Amino acid sequence: MRIVLDTNIAISALLWGGTPYRLIAAATDGAVTLCTSPVLLAELREVLGRAHLAVRLERQNSSIEQAMALYEGLCLLVLPNLVPRVVIPDADDDHVIAAAVTAQAQVIASGDKHLLTLGTHQGIRILTPAQALELIGAGGH
Repeated sequence: MRIVLDTNIAISALLWGGTPYRLIAAATDGAVTLCTSPVLLAELREVLGRAHLAVRLERQNSSIEQAMALYEGLCLLVLPNLVPRVVIPDADDDHVIAAAVTAQAQVIASGDKHLLTLGTHQGIRILTPAQALELIGAGGH
């Protein structure tokens, strides 16, 4: 199963663990394939560079470079040709959709209300991390 993590979920997984981290663990175990794009990676790097989050990484004896290397090492990189306007209230969310479509992902895991409200796009389910884990656990891979 291919999954695109919205940046908010990747941040949560890398910095706080919990349910979002279990999606990264599923990728480490080979149960799922995480997919991302250059735009999503750039957003992740930018957000991790914010002072309060960089401090959290330092407290974990980690760095932006280490967190990015871990995440990039687990992800299949896709290069969307087109980023259509889908999520009208937030154009940044369109990049998540474009990555998922290009990757032929089955799931987008997000905590973003604009994406979650869509529910699906071109057959791609948009779920919370807990829902995505439930799907994986139900033999969805």
